[in-house]
Amino acid sequence: MKWSIARCLRMLSIASAFAAAGPGLSEAGTVDKLRQDKTIRLAVRDDAPPFSFKDANGQPVGFIVDLCRAVARTLAAQLNLADLSVVYVPVTAADRFEAIETGKADLLCEPTSATLSRREHVDFSIATFVDGASLLVRGDGPSDFGALAGKKVGVLGGTTTEQSLRDTLASANIQAEVVSAKTHEDGLKMLDEGAVAAYFADRAILAYLASKSGEADKLRLADNYFSLEPYALALPRCDSDFRLAVDRALSGIYKSGEIATVFANTFGAQMQPSDTLKTLYLISALPE
Repeated sequence: MKWSIARCLRMLSIASAFAAAGPGLSEAGTVDKLRQDKTIRLAVRDDAPPFSFKDANGQPVGFIVDLCRAVARTLAAQLNLADLSVVYVPVTAADRFEAIETGKADLLCEPTSATLSRREHVDFSIATFVDGASLLVRGDGPSDFGALAGKKVGVLGGTTTEQSLRDTLASANIQAEVVSAKTHEDGLKMLDEGAVAAYFADRAILAYLASKSGEADKLRLADNYFSLEPYALALPRCDSDFRLAVDRALSGIYKSGEIATVFANTFGAQMQPSDTLKTLYLISALPE
């Protein structure tokens, strides 16, 4: 926290110096860089389907990636830019926040859970999605969380979901071995091969993984939610102008109904957003 406060103070000092230098230089931040460079840098992952991954041609795709592209188009209109180029910055679950902190990327476009501890390092936009952790098991696998006792449970390493799994097991006094996976695809492979009895992840991710499995008919998704994960776009701390611009863009996307097109592009026309997700977009369509 001390580091974050000191960083904010340094940025304020720099902004003051620009202000003293003369008109037009008082707002040194991401918005000014967008105007100057006409480029926005989106941090994306290739291992977080259906939110942020690569398609068969190696291009970044997914619900959050598409949403970030919509935000970029809206920002271009807000800033009266004829064109705003998009540059993709590859990140992993381990270094994604570092890319924002160090200025390598402007927006983190993947399934990022907004937490208070993460706010010590980055800021967050208004919510972009809400999901909850659940279990994917084989047909003969554990039928509930209590049945995980004595078994191996896979989860993506270094995530809030992993910590949620460990906390849930500890609070329920369930002795199970947590096996960290490097990617969700690795986790699905472990489940398919029987190396783990269940795979723990956000429900939307599990549904997508199951649909891509070669043995989808042998997998089933638990009905329970074991956590609530509110997603948001991570962006640089102490940059209120940029955060406001992103929030205004997201609010407009929600109010216009464009979010329905973004959702259908990833999840298909047959899958409808949950009532919880619809409510989230309704209350996040902030008035001017």
